[in-house]
This record gives sequence, structure tokens and C-alpha cells, in this order.
Amino acid sequence: MKQTFYSNGKLLITGEYVVLDGAKAFALPTKFGQNLVIEEKDGKKITWKSFDKDGTLWFDDTITFQEIIDGPQKEQEDSIKKTLIGILHQAYLLNGNYINIAEGYHVTTELSFPKFWGLGTSSTLINNIAQWANCDAFELLNNSFGGSGYDIACAQNNTPILYHLENAKPIVEQVIFEPDFKDQLYFVYLNQKQSSKAAIASYYAKQNNLSKAINHLEKITEKILLSDDLKIFAHELEKHEIIMSDILEMQTVKERFFSDFKGVIKSLGAWGGDFVLVASKENPSLYFKEKGFTTILSYNEMIL
Repeated sequence: MKQTFYSNGKLLITGEYVVLDGAKAFALPTKFGQNLVIEEKDGKKITWKSFDKDGTLWFDDTITFQEIIDGPQKEQEDSIKKTLIGILHQAYLLNGNYINIAEGYHVTTELSFPKFWGLGTSSTLINNIAQWANCDAFELLNNSFGGSGYDIACAQNNTPILYHLENAKPIVEQVIFEPDFKDQLYFVYLNQKQSSKAAIASYYAKQNNLSKAINHLEKITEKILLSDDLKIFAHELEKHEIIMSDILEMQTVKERFFSDFKGVIKSLGAWGGDFVLVASKENPSLYFKEKGFTTILSYNEMIL
């Protein structure tokens, strides 16, 4: 018997970091994601192979059922295998049937985006494992990686979403985002993968009283969703960047790298890496390619 599970990738348009403190965030699921293919075997173990978009095998190992039941050991060196055992162990604690009544598995994961893009290699994996183990993906995320959970919501939804935490519980609202200026929005990869864990730790270290800032950012999110004019949309993106720059005590990505660009550039998710959103009247591809940034996707190429 063969089972296949799929989850969407994600991009966080507004509310980065402050979504952890209950702010409403606007996020978009991507056309890119990850498959998890399960085939039954024997031996009370899982043979696991993970493939990148280009077919490269980037993880290949065997995990025994007992390792999953016991969970990762403190003396184990940090590794992909240890991280994976941790996720599978937490899934086992939520619903052990996928191990208790099984003989063994051969598991294959396949990304439809390069894993260094930062579109959710971990969140798509966690959501896929949760589907397989028949457990709650938000609980599984919380018990393993942590985070706000907006990426899990994107993994599960095929439309734009508003997402926030209410009493630590995820609230997901499907929304419509179909502006006339979609063809003037682009996503540019900054040539470096950013660590979400490190970025979140840095955010908490610099955190002050955020209630006023969160209120402003939520109003910006509302205006962005309702914008039918590129100029207004771009202006709200700029305001969001300035507020987050103050909170994080960091330069905006435009100030750091693209100060001469005639358009608006907004960080998405963890600042300093992964993709940025570009709002520009003219196609900005030549500008970014001349700067050495060659991965440029249109809105329609990227977003579901």
C-alpha cells in the first residue's frame, strides 16, 4: 500500500515576528511544496530518503521504530537524523498508531522548490507527517520546532490567509487577495537561507512593549488586503518595514542592499535572507540581476 501526502510552501507578507505575540498576519501559500510518499515494508524500521527539487538526494538514513519510541538522545550529535527522530517521536506521542500497528516503512520526501529557498522545508514536512500519523499539525509543530504556526496554516490552505494566535490557539481566516496590480509584484531570492530559530531568538531578545506597534501593523495589514492601487499598497509596505526596523533595531533590506531601487522592497519572514517582495511599476529583473540576484519570480509564478 502506498500513501502520498502534500503540503504547500509559505510566504509571510505582513506580521513577521509579531505574529508570535498575537498579531494578525497576512500569509500566502505558494505553488511550491513538498510530497511525502509512504510505502509499507517490514523490519520495524523506516528507510528514509529526501530529495531536493533537482533530484539530488540530500538525506538518506534508517530509523528504527525503537528510536522513534525513545526519542532523540541528549548525547546524540545534532543532525538531520536527530531532528527527524524528534518530529517522529512527538508525532508518536500524539498518536502512536502509525508505529504501533505497522511493520515498517520506506519513506520518500520530494521538494518542488530548492530547499535553500526558505519556503517551508520544515513546515511542509511537519504537516505531511501529521497527516500520515493522523495528529494535529499545530500541536506537532509546537512540540517539536515551535513557532507561530502560520506556515502550517499555509501548508493546509490553498488561498491567502489571515492568521493569528488567540490564547495560544491558531485562528485561520481564508481571505481574498486579487489586486489588479498583481503583475507588478515580484519575489526575489536574496541568495542566503535565513535561520528562523535564530531570527526569533533575536526578536525576543530585543522585545519591548509591542502593543502599540502591533496595533499599527494590524491596521497596515488590513489596508494591504483592501488595496486596489499599487501606490497605496507600496506605501503601506514601506510603513510596515519602518515599524519592524525600529522593533528589530535593524536596517531594512532596501537600506542595506538596494537603496537606489525605484520601488518598494519588503522582507518576508526572517529578516536578512530568503525572499523579499518587490512592488514595482516596471519589471525589476534587470536591476536585480545586475546586483547578482538572479532568482526572480512573478506573483503568478510563486503564489497559488
